[in-house]
Amino acid sequence: MSCKPVSQKTGEVGCWILTSLPVGSPAGPVYWSLDTFRTQELAEQAKGPQGVVVSSLGKVWLLTVGERPNEAPGGKRVTVVGPLTVRPGLSYTAQIMEATLQPGMVSRTHLHSGVEAFYTETGESCLETPAGKQIGKRGVDITVPEGVPMELTAVGTETRRGLILVLHDASKPPTTLVNDWKSKHLCADEK
Repeated sequence: MSCKPVSQKTGEVGCWILTSLPVGSPAGPVYWSLDTFRTQELAEQAKGPQGVVVSSLGKVWLLTVGERPNEAPGGKRVTVVGPLTVRPGLSYTAQIMEATLQPGMVSRTHLHSGVEAFYTETGESCLETPAGKQIGKRGVDITVPEGVPMELTAVGTETRRGLILVLHDASKPPTTLVNDWKSKHLCADEK
């Protein structure tokens, strides 16, 4: 499974690229803030220059990448992930995706030209890297540093639904498939 543009979405299951947002060269700590709103209009009113409004997973989201913002008026703060590791002087782009995976679905082995962060709305995921595994579920956000190969598996019994941020070097592709690292299938015991 690989992520495709949302314009190619043919069903609920899969990984879909919702949008990309230029972030520039952050001067300080970077956070990914996720807020929900009752309406698109309320979210747009609360959006700052580092935010983007998307409809995903049956909700209206204001996703902000940059300084840690105060909770947006009229919205509900869901989570803040970070600080995210960025390199000084490098220009970044935030790629935002949604993923809906059935238990047992596995991503292709890949890495990113920047940090990746996962927010899980429902279900669970197991992310394996050379350092081991991490379990993501509601209330437990996962991050993976730049350049680390990974494989994500939807685990448990419930459909995994979530949002993903890849904060990547704007001069490089966000995602690269790899075949020089193989998982040890550490997530198999999580099913």
